[in-house]
Amino acid sequence: MGEPIRIAMWSGPRNLSTAMMRSFGGRADCAVLDEPFYAAYLHHSGIEHPMKAEVLRAQPTDPDEVERCVIGPVPGGRPLWHQKHMPHHMLPGFPRGWFAACRHFILIRAPERVAASFDAGRPDPTVEDLGAPQMDGVIADIVAMTGREPPVVEAEDIRANPEGMLRALCAALEIPWDAGMLRWETGRRETDGVWAPHWYRAVEASTGFAPPPREEPALRPALRPVVEAARPSFERLRARKLGPVGAA
Repeated sequence: MGEPIRIAMWSGPRNLSTAMMRSFGGRADCAVLDEPFYAAYLHHSGIEHPMKAEVLRAQPTDPDEVERCVIGPVPGGRPLWHQKHMPHHMLPGFPRGWFAACRHFILIRAPERVAASFDAGRPDPTVEDLGAPQMDGVIADIVAMTGREPPVVEAEDIRANPEGMLRALCAALEIPWDAGMLRWETGRRETDGVWAPHWYRAVEASTGFAPPPREEPALRPALRPVVEAARPSFERLRARKLGPVGAA
């Protein structure tokens, strides 16, 4: 067996990222890893998050230890390893050499939807909480270490055309398509982060990608400056996102 393929997905919070983890977890050939730098980020930033104490107990807080994990053996010896990462977790000084060992892609979502959803779980997010300012630096380091621009997919496009978008993503990552990515069982997973009870109720009830919502999100006026601060990063990435292939 050759070297396993490690796939680093980069996403802000509330971007459909856990559903994407479910999707990759539906493949028989793929292990998944849920936000391995989260505890290190909380410990070194000092920021308060829901279930912080539980997260700090559940994960290593030394970023060098996390780096050894993400480039270490793949659980179950599987040939693919999907890792969910967030750009704001990569604080200055955290190791990034492991980027060279992965194939990367970027998951984006309209900032008004991200902000409204985050606000429901942890009120009054800042633009830094959404990961927008940090994404450009992460992408620059990915390009420097891999020589490749990471493909970009938008959450609402996946919801509108799951098979077409996931086929396009698999092609861009140079991995085979697997129809198991389209459906999954309800419930929690052993691979879910300890924070799942606070954040994952909707995905635990899901069995696949729901159609995109028709209504605009309810957005408190206080969130509008955060949304506008995040918008330039979103629009830059949206300009080069993948289009669907295959199924309409």
